[in-house]
Amino acid sequence: MIIVGAGIIGLSLAIELNKQGLRVLLVEKGEPGREASWAAGGMLCDFPIETTPGLLELATASARMYPEFVHELEDETGLRIDLRSVGTLVLSPTQAYALPGPLAELEPALQILNNPEPRFTALYIEERSIDPRHLTAAAIAAARHRGIDFSSGDHVLAVEVVDGKASGIRTNKARFTAGMVVNCAGAWAGQIGPHSFPTRPVKGQMLYVAMPQKEMVRHVVRAPDVYLIPRSDGRMLIGTTVEEAGFDKQTVPETILKLRQAALDLVPKLADARILEAWAGLRPGTPDGLPILGATPTPGYFVATGHFRDGILLAPVTARVIAEVILGRAPEYDLGAFSALRF
Repeated sequence: MIIVGAGIIGLSLAIELNKQGLRVLLVEKGEPGREASWAAGGMLCDFPIETTPGLLELATASARMYPEFVHELEDETGLRIDLRSVGTLVLSPTQAYALPGPLAELEPALQILNNPEPRFTALYIEERSIDPRHLTAAAIAAARHRGIDFSSGDHVLAVEVVDGKASGIRTNKARFTAGMVVNCAGAWAGQIGPHSFPTRPVKGQMLYVAMPQKEMVRHVVRAPDVYLIPRSDGRMLIGTTVEEAGFDKQTVPETILKLRQAALDLVPKLADARILEAWAGLRPGTPDGLPILGATPTPGYFVATGHFRDGILLAPVTARVIAEVILGRAPEYDLGAFSALRF
C-alpha cells in the first residue's frame, strides 16, 4: 500500500491502515508534515453556521473523535499535544447571541466587547483547538514507531496502471510497486495522473505572537476579519488570509501587519506582543468546497484530498472512512457527495 502525501491526512490514514494489518509506504515530495498541516490554525470547528453544507456530519463525527485520537498518539509516542477545550467566542456585527456569563469574566482582554457601545456581539461555542505542529510531529513519530516506511523528497508524477489496475507510482527519482495507492497530496493532488482531480492551492498567511501574559486570552476568538488562537505555552496564532495565488508561499509584510492590527483592534494589550514568526500555507481547495474521498475509476487507486480549511479537523474521520473503503467495507458515513466522479 502506497500513500502519496505525508501531511496529517496521509499520516492518519497510514496509522489506521497499519492498525488493520497493512504494510504502508508514505511517499512525500518534501519533508513529512511540513505543508498545509504545519501551516494550519487548528480550530476544530463543526459549528453549523460556519461549516460548509454537506460536510457537517463528517465534521461533527471527527470533532468527537479528537480526544481519543490525541490520547492514542500521546500514549504511543510520549509526546504532548496541545489540545485545548476552553471554547470559542464567535464575534458577529449583526447577530445577538447569549453568553454563559459576563464577557468581562470570560475574556477581560477583549475590551472591544466590553465597551458601552460594542461593535460586535459574541456567541460562546464548546469547541476544541489543537496545535497542528504538535499533532503532526506526534503522528510522524507514531508512524515511525509502527514501522511505517517513509520516502521523502520524491515528487510523484503518476500512478502507474497495468491491466487497468493501479500497480504503483512513478516519481522523479524511482518507481515503487504496490497493488493499492491513495492520493493524499493536498493542493498537489491534481498534478498526479492518470486522473486530474480539480484541486487548487488556496494561500493563507498568518503569524505567531508571544502574549505578554500566558493565558491573557484563553478562548479562540473568531471575528469577521481575523481569528485568534491561544496556545497553552503563551503563543497566539493570528490568522488568516484566503488568497488565490497559485503555489506562492511568500508572506507579504503589509498583510501580516494588517492581520496584527486586526488583532490589536480586538485585544489592545497585544500591542506588547512580540511577533515570533510569520508564514503562509497552501490549503487544498476544490470547486465546490468539499473534499474528494473514496475510490477512483481506476481499481486499486483511492483519493483523500481537497479538505480546504478542514484538514486538521477531518483527519480522524477521513482515516477511518478511507480505510473502510480500501478494505472493502461499507463506510460508516455516506461518501457519495465526496466522490471523485462528481467532477
